[in-house]
Amino acid sequence: MLHSTNDLEGYAIRATDGDIGKVKDFYFDDEAWVIRYLVVDTGTWLLSRDVLISPISIGTPNWADKVLSVSISKQQVENSPDIDTDKPVSRQHERRYLGYYGYPYYWGGIGLWGGAALPGSMAGYGTLLDMPNTMSPEAEEAYARADQARHQNDDPRLRSCKAIMSYHIAATDGDIGHVQGLLVDAETWAIRYMIVDTSNWWLGHQVLVAPQWIKDVSWSDTTVSINLTRQVIKDAPPYDPTVQLDREQEIDIFKHYGHPGYWIDEANHKS
Repeated sequence: MLHSTNDLEGYAIRATDGDIGKVKDFYFDDEAWVIRYLVVDTGTWLLSRDVLISPISIGTPNWADKVLSVSISKQQVENSPDIDTDKPVSRQHERRYLGYYGYPYYWGGIGLWGGAALPGSMAGYGTLLDMPNTMSPEAEEAYARADQARHQNDDPRLRSCKAIMSYHIAATDGDIGHVQGLLVDAETWAIRYMIVDTSNWWLGHQVLVAPQWIKDVSWSDTTVSINLTRQVIKDAPPYDPTVQLDREQEIDIFKHYGHPGYWIDEANHKS
């Protein structure tokens, strides 16, 4: 089921022993286009401190009550590493965070979540060095140091979902609209579509564009360039935010754009 990040803002995050706070934003990986962390405002409980919650810890959502339950305690959250959510999250910060909770690194595999397709599948693995292996302690330590050295200068790849709202959309032959929202698969936490508002050209018209069709994102110019013409976008099936998008509608969208569905690509990866 797909949900708009705009609608998910304000959802309560419920720990094993009480509420943590409410969702205020999301950090997504601008290479894989997957939500890596939920930014949660803890309110008066932690003096309005923002904390990060990984989808790895999220269980079955309660959509009716707008609650996302997580498999961690309030004390774990309170003692978690401080991260300034007003600044880019570095790979070093992520290592500290994932190591604190005992989660493996999500990068380096062919799946959306390392070697897994679903974030929850990683919860039982422990840290990278806790996984079953035949390396000696000395070899494990050397591996960890080498991995850290490889990634210490990585550019931050995490972006705020709020920040990308209203980014301009540039087709191959001119401007076409702006980002109105993002549709997320609540099982994998992958961003499946950008909701594009084309009302400057066609009043009240919204269409969906998949991240796979993005040619480039200029973060400095707040522009998303896509490999589609204005006419192709204009003729695309309109998006109605009041109606839940189903697979049949998704098939029509991908058929219109002449691309295979993301579910086909992911099935091929699994096989």
